[in-house]
Amino acid sequence: MDRRQFLVGTGALGFGTSLATLLQTLPAAAETDTIIVAIGDTITTLDVLRTGLSRASYQVSVNAYDRLVGFDTKVNPDGTVSYDSTKLHGELAESWEIAPEGMSIVFKLRPNAVFHDGSPVTAEDVKWSYDRTLGVGGFPPYQMAVGRMEKAEQFEVVDAKTFRLNVTKPSKLTLPDLATPIPAIFNSKVAKANATQSDPWANDFLHRNEAGSGAFKVEKWEPGQQLVYVRNEQWVGGTLPKVKRVIIREIPNQATRRSLLERGDVHVAFDIPGKTAKELIESPKVKVVGQPIANTLHVVVPNLTFEPFKDKNVRKAIAYAIPYEQIFQQAAFGRGTPMFGAASAEPKDITWPQPFPYGTDLAKAKAFMAQSAHKEGFEVPFAFDITMPWGEATALLVKEGLEGIGIRCNLERVSAANWRTLALVQKKYPLMLENFGGWLDTLDYYFFFSFKKSIFSAGDYDNPEMTALISKTMDMPVTDPDYAPSAKRMLEIAFEDTVRIPLWQPWLETAMLPNATGYQNWFHRGVDARPLALT
Repeated sequence: MDRRQFLVGTGALGFGTSLATLLQTLPAAAETDTIIVAIGDTITTLDVLRTGLSRASYQVSVNAYDRLVGFDTKVNPDGTVSYDSTKLHGELAESWEIAPEGMSIVFKLRPNAVFHDGSPVTAEDVKWSYDRTLGVGGFPPYQMAVGRMEKAEQFEVVDAKTFRLNVTKPSKLTLPDLATPIPAIFNSKVAKANATQSDPWANDFLHRNEAGSGAFKVEKWEPGQQLVYVRNEQWVGGTLPKVKRVIIREIPNQATRRSLLERGDVHVAFDIPGKTAKELIESPKVKVVGQPIANTLHVVVPNLTFEPFKDKNVRKAIAYAIPYEQIFQQAAFGRGTPMFGAASAEPKDITWPQPFPYGTDLAKAKAFMAQSAHKEGFEVPFAFDITMPWGEATALLVKEGLEGIGIRCNLERVSAANWRTLALVQKKYPLMLENFGGWLDTLDYYFFFSFKKSIFSAGDYDNPEMTALISKTMDMPVTDPDYAPSAKRMLEIAFEDTVRIPLWQPWLETAMLPNATGYQNWFHRGVDARPLALT
């Protein structure tokens, strides 16, 4: 049995086997060429375009596939590294040129870029991949439309190594949109060979089989257990990874993940709850990296289809009855950025996210309830996704706060498998906890998904002035003289209408052994294995 077979055959370290013991068994080189990452979520598919995929599945697109472009990274004041939303570099694209009027972008592909089967990456693969992104339905075409990519006719093969993208309107979001996990480039030759008349986009095949050109190849996928990456020695989209193999272990129980890390059985415990981070940060055995998740908020959302919540006075009463600081300490354990209690009722500037002007003030809350048509109070179902580590404690404290103004909450704990359909598609719940993060780090992008009537707006909010401002600013450069006043007006409306009540901006926190290096914080909240290394 060779070293690779041993790692995979043992399930990438049985729980009773310590890392130190294993490394004594293997050659010394094994100490730094395989890294083991524990995650709490389940990778449900290898296809980033598959309907209903889990968040953990996005990292397959990042590690095994390339895009035309990617975001750069930056070093933060505390020495940690995160992505830089303001700068882009080429992955499969060697260069690109934007037409003077901004209506098209011509990409030159790297001449030596190849897929994992050794076949060259061509402009035809790019076009087929983008055609598929629009053709599969669901979220992918919605995301592409953000960058003004809405029709297959916009994707043009100039020659084998030249691709032209024609946009419906010049937009600041087009190039950044191409750097998200969605517009991954698939090996169209392999996909077409496995397509059928009933499945022209080879969805079934790509669900179980990887067909990319990225830094890693998927060597083995055991759903619910582990995914094993092996380094792609022919990768030209960036700096070759330092480790040859990455094992992603799915360990749903947080206590088990922590125990495995502290025992040295895994190198990295990815995306740990605030409570664990707060406890581990004092441990000499591990190091903890925590950074704010860009453009992301934990919020309380009243659904405006529920009669009492059509009354703005009721919504404001809720906003002043929530025990924010208690929630921040007991649910977030102080690990995050508070988004409540702004000193002024007016936005200070157009920084996003920024604290909203709501704080705990029971007298104000009761006054607003008294002005409403529901001053006697009412009962309301209050839902949250049971997989939210912060959900239970937050819901109980919100429930307690609202009882003080006569609103009696009946908690509904919803499974993750049903949450998106019930909360977003069907908009079933009158009151809920929600977590939304915007991949592109602009105020207008967040508002596009959360403050206008759409499948992603759980509160079914529809304000014509807000919708018009979102449409106006989405494509507009932030340097445009009209951007700042328009963005400020959007914030003023959000403050006044009280349809999303922010609690805090969460941090993505990850713990690792002292010899694990290269960790980076990314907007997609997935493991980027490419820079990871062991000393």
